[in-house]
Amino acid sequence: MATAHNRAVSYACLALSMTLVGSYVALSKPLAAVFPVLLLAWLRFGIGGAAMLHWLKKPQDEPPMTAQVKRLLFLESFLGNFLFTLCMISGVKLTTAVSAGVIMAAIPAAVALLSWAFLRERVPPRVWGGVVCAVLGIGLLSLSNSGPASEASGQGKAWLGNLLLLAAVFCEASYAVIGKKLTGSLGPRRITSLINLWGFVLTLPFGLWLAWGFDFRAVNASTWMLLLFYSLAACMWTVWLWMTGLKSVPAAQAGVFTVMLPISAALVGVVVLGEQLTGTQVLAFCIALAGVVLATLPSKRGRS
Repeated sequence: MATAHNRAVSYACLALSMTLVGSYVALSKPLAAVFPVLLLAWLRFGIGGAAMLHWLKKPQDEPPMTAQVKRLLFLESFLGNFLFTLCMISGVKLTTAVSAGVIMAAIPAAVALLSWAFLRERVPPRVWGGVVCAVLGIGLLSLSNSGPASEASGQGKAWLGNLLLLAAVFCEASYAVIGKKLTGSLGPRRITSLINLWGFVLTLPFGLWLAWGFDFRAVNASTWMLLLFYSLAACMWTVWLWMTGLKSVPAAQAGVFTVMLPISAALVGVVVLGEQLTGTQVLAFCIALAGVVLATLPSKRGRS
């Protein structure tokens, strides 16, 4: 019973993490219009780091970090924080929102593939079925948003934007897989604080350079409040929740929960931005969520 309870808590952490990611991605549009991308990233890591300085302290029961763990921490931040942010934002600027949604729907499949290739995880057919449902559901959701405006915006360097988004997919998948490896050596709080520290170091030269000529006085109070939420959610809450969930869930299975990212982003658009929800979009949500249920329900052996 305790094992089933722990697994349920882990599932809740994974789902809440990706839901928060989708929420702050949708709500960060005003921030991207005010701050340059790399300045925004630097401020994010700085604010997040200040909020969890006490998480950097090494616990007494933590073993010394090996060279492999140190490399994994760097890669987790470089791929999952730094490169993912750059590829995602730059890709969306060059292609259509429809293309972005369809490509990002491949994250669960990419996580399952990398988990099988690098972690040697056995991916059950049921989980592969959940991945297929996730991809179909979010793909249908993205295609339902197509229209003349989105078609017109996809001209020019759309091919480059699609490549950047595909790179973002594998950056996010690598984040999930590397995180699974790290949870075997470090606690969720230590992982969260250390990869944030690396993110701050990686963006420091760009942030300082862009901050030198930026007029911070022109930023209003509501934008600063939104930046505070974005920083804490992106650097602290979502990472801790994801690493906590990964401690007892295989990476391939956890990857299915990434469907919550585009789902929550779309729901924020409906609830906060006043966009309309069509019947096709409702069907897409149901298919995607069915994938999560399919991949997370205990097997007959597990229930017995």
